[in-house]
Amino acid sequence: MSDLPDVRGVLTPDRDLSSLTWMRVGGPADVLFQPADEEDLCAFLAALPEDVPVFPMGVGSNLIVRDGGVRGVVIRLGRGFNGIDIDGDLVRAGAAALDAHVARKAAAAGLNLTFLRTIPGAIGGAVRMNAGCYGDYMADVLQEVHVVLRDGTAKTLPAAELNLAYRSSDLPEGAVIVSATLKAPRGAPEALEERMALQLAKRDESQPTKDRTAGSTFRNPAGYSSTGEADDSMDLKAWKVIDDAGMRGARRGGAVMNPKHSNFLTNAGDATAADLEGLGEEVRKKVYETSGLTLEWEIMRVGEPAPQKAQTV
Repeated sequence: MSDLPDVRGVLTPDRDLSSLTWMRVGGPADVLFQPADEEDLCAFLAALPEDVPVFPMGVGSNLIVRDGGVRGVVIRLGRGFNGIDIDGDLVRAGAAALDAHVARKAAAAGLNLTFLRTIPGAIGGAVRMNAGCYGDYMADVLQEVHVVLRDGTAKTLPAAELNLAYRSSDLPEGAVIVSATLKAPRGAPEALEERMALQLAKRDESQPTKDRTAGSTFRNPAGYSSTGEADDSMDLKAWKVIDDAGMRGARRGGAVMNPKHSNFLTNAGDATAADLEGLGEEVRKKVYETSGLTLEWEIMRVGEPAPQKAQTV
């Protein structure tokens, strides 16, 4: 890709993305841009031709990059975007600040954002996906989000405009989250620390935290009442319908549905992105055949498949 705007940050052509994802799979980005600061990001997007695709990438904790890589520009925020500031009951966190770091710093100040402690990833992704666990979600605490739009304009959006729902948000197309402001309930620091320790122990007991995963693979499906209407109170779990379909431990190439927790798609050592996504689709098909439920991906999949090799005669 030629004629890219001048920047103060770092532009890297043909940057392999596999090392930037927790799954350790995927091809290269045409260009990886790591802006120096918000001003650098604004100027770059303002000067970038409108027809060049842009994909904001976090720490790669909930992402599969396909083997053919990502066309256009991948934007990854770094140290200039990971600050955490506390003012009363408000926590302003940069998009690159790790969820766990935000939870710990808030707890030390007597603010309860403990649900973030066990969520892999950074604040930008947590906003985009309305991350949550143990009954708490970003939607419960988010006040506003500061973004840079695709045309390079900086804008602050109130949380209500994002229409946060289960694992989804309505961010403007091409917008890059820069920071988020959260309003947290108060709590005693010692009690909050204890709560986080218990959450970590519970997670480590039930989830394959030492394996190469991208967190939960599929969203928990809604149950259905006798009238055929969705009923979240039925509280169906993705791992349970996967187990019932006989897919715990299922394999495809180097990919496996983790034996410890069957909703964790895992790179067992030499998986390709095609192995992982293909196994996920096999699971979705089997679950539909056995239960009539259609599992929805929670892991984001981006990019293109590897080019088909020409056959020789």
